[in-house]
Amino acid sequence: MAHQPQPDILDRIRHTLSHLLAQAVLEQFPEAQPAIGPTIEHGFYYDFKVDRPLTVQDLQKFEKRMRELVQQKLTMAQVNASSLEQADRRLASNPFKRELFDELKKQNAAISFYRIGKFVDLCRGGHVENTSEINPEAFKLTKVAGAYWRGDSSKPMLQRVYGLAFATKPELEHHLKVLEEAEARDHRKLGQELDLFSFDAVAPGAVFWHPNGMVVWNELEKLLRDYLVPAGYQEVQTPLMVKPELFARSGHLKHYRTNMFRVEGKGEEFFLKPMNCPESAVIFAVKAHSYRDLPIRLAEIGRIHRNELSGTLGGLFRVRQITQDDCHIYCRPDQLETEITNLLKLSKTIYKIFGFTPSFYLSTKPDDAMGDPKRWKEAEEALAQALRANKLEYKEKPKEGTFYAPKIDIDVTDSLGRRWQLCTIQADLVMVPSLPGVEYTDEHGKKQRPVVIHRAIFGSFERFIGIMIEHLAGRLPTWLAPVQVAIVPVGSRHVKPSMKLSKTLNESGIRTHVNDANETVGYKIRKAEKMKVPYMLVIGDKETKSTKLHVRVRGKKTVSVMAKKSFVERLVKEIRDRKLGP
Repeated sequence: MAHQPQPDILDRIRHTLSHLLAQAVLEQFPEAQPAIGPTIEHGFYYDFKVDRPLTVQDLQKFEKRMRELVQQKLTMAQVNASSLEQADRRLASNPFKRELFDELKKQNAAISFYRIGKFVDLCRGGHVENTSEINPEAFKLTKVAGAYWRGDSSKPMLQRVYGLAFATKPELEHHLKVLEEAEARDHRKLGQELDLFSFDAVAPGAVFWHPNGMVVWNELEKLLRDYLVPAGYQEVQTPLMVKPELFARSGHLKHYRTNMFRVEGKGEEFFLKPMNCPESAVIFAVKAHSYRDLPIRLAEIGRIHRNELSGTLGGLFRVRQITQDDCHIYCRPDQLETEITNLLKLSKTIYKIFGFTPSFYLSTKPDDAMGDPKRWKEAEEALAQALRANKLEYKEKPKEGTFYAPKIDIDVTDSLGRRWQLCTIQADLVMVPSLPGVEYTDEHGKKQRPVVIHRAIFGSFERFIGIMIEHLAGRLPTWLAPVQVAIVPVGSRHVKPSMKLSKTLNESGIRTHVNDANETVGYKIRKAEKMKVPYMLVIGDKETKSTKLHVRVRGKKTVSVMAKKSFVERLVKEIRDRKLGP
């Protein structure tokens, strides 16, 4: 077994708490079967097979018992089975542990057991030595959820108990407040309130975009094109449904088939594309290219489909129909660093518009990688050199590259301090370059394979919009807001001048809505506030006789008086500059 780095103290605390959770569950449910209990970001979980559904009251009992165990100052001790036969007997009644044990045995990996209190678990280690290292007030069990064993819907459904754990009580309390705020910002709830999108059981894992949502979508497309067109990108579109030969050549059928949708049509077999890259190569290969033609940057806002497990689907964050802001850059090796530098600058520029702070990671060759390891090393070094050349601090994520390329992952931190992975920049010297026709003629007249950079800035439109909604708590900046100005006529005689004002604003490129319903002014204002419209204008007798407007800004109770011309100029500039406000 490869040497595992020593986990930090918080990981050790969380891992130990997962063992204490298992003991607490087994004390109350002696017939329960513990499955697996790893650490996760901010905490831990443990999966169990239990005869009845676990309740909130059960969690309270487990948590109370865990605190008692922590305060007993228990030691965590490794228990070495004297033989594999003895280990076999220990695991005979638990099919989940037995499956893990058999895999380790097949791999000739080290096998170890750990005891804490009365609970002995198959585990590779990484715990506190004594529970006195754990603050009994700094952890909490949060929820129970269903989870298939090893994420496979053909395997038993288990109950997963989640817990949070920190070094101190204030850290736990702060995180609980963040979770409370995150719940209030849930993009599924806000998406419904703002009438942006919906979901329906007739299309699981796919989004129904409403007119308001399409305004946001189209503005994001426009943002990308405003940066890509001047930078020499060419936009393409490729078929959604492709014969299997292409994916066989690209390696997707070997490495990714379980995530692909297969389609039959009148005796022919097709797959819905899970990625755009093989089809981008088809376009590149249509004609011959010289070294002088490179780099060629083919951008595609392309729809792809991935056969995600139904249990993993979650709002916009995990869908089956995905729209990527994809691009494939075909370049010479000597152009690689420059192209990566340009992409790093582009991603930072776009994320700054939304108030995101980026951080950088280098993901290296995974175990199931295709192609020559030497080429992988070259690609990894090129990515690392580009990060160093741009003076960007980064961390390495060993073995987390795709099956065909190492990559730079760019995470962003949102307003609640949560991290999200968005952009990936992959340096592919293996998969797309090996496809038929992906070549160019060098200065000596010889055929060469280009380097192909895969990149997506948003990652996917769906996920990015979900992240953005939660980051901004639904308060979209003026340039993105479906309605930028809500116009509120006081009475029926004010509807006509309100419509005239709306037309004036529309002609300046400002999106408006005149609420001419037979409702009170206060109700109309509250409705606009609930829809998080950036600006409101109340039009009564005074406003119809004046060149000045009474402007109510989202989030402010005060009303400003502005000349109509000044208000229009202010909004036009705010929209043009894509400011984050108001």
